[in-house]
Amino acid sequence: MSNRDTLDAVFRALANPIRRAMCDQLKLRPLTTKQMCALFPQIDRTTVMLHLRVLEEAGLVVPVKKGRERFNYLDAMPIQAIHERWIGPYAASAAQGLSVLKAQLEAAETAHQFE
Repeated sequence: MSNRDTLDAVFRALANPIRRAMCDQLKLRPLTTKQMCALFPQIDRTTVMLHLRVLEEAGLVVPVKKGRERFNYLDAMPIQAIHERWIGPYAASAAQGLSVLKAQLEAAETAHQFE
């Protein structure tokens, strides 16, 4: 799968509010599918499993079988890739702007002290 396809899958997965809520729960701790179903009583087990599969295909969830249970772990690396591509460059620019503003304010304060 190309990088573009991977990012498309992540955006598609995160476009759904239930899947975002699932990721929010998984960032706190790994959960079994049964525990996930208990957290989302408004949808049935099959639908929970379908949402988990979409998250897994996007690389956001890593399932690990332990005995008869399936633990779901959040993998934040795809989100980090989005951050690096879409947010990081803008955040760096904003930080640089704040640094320039700080220097200008400090210079103005110093000049005002000597008046």
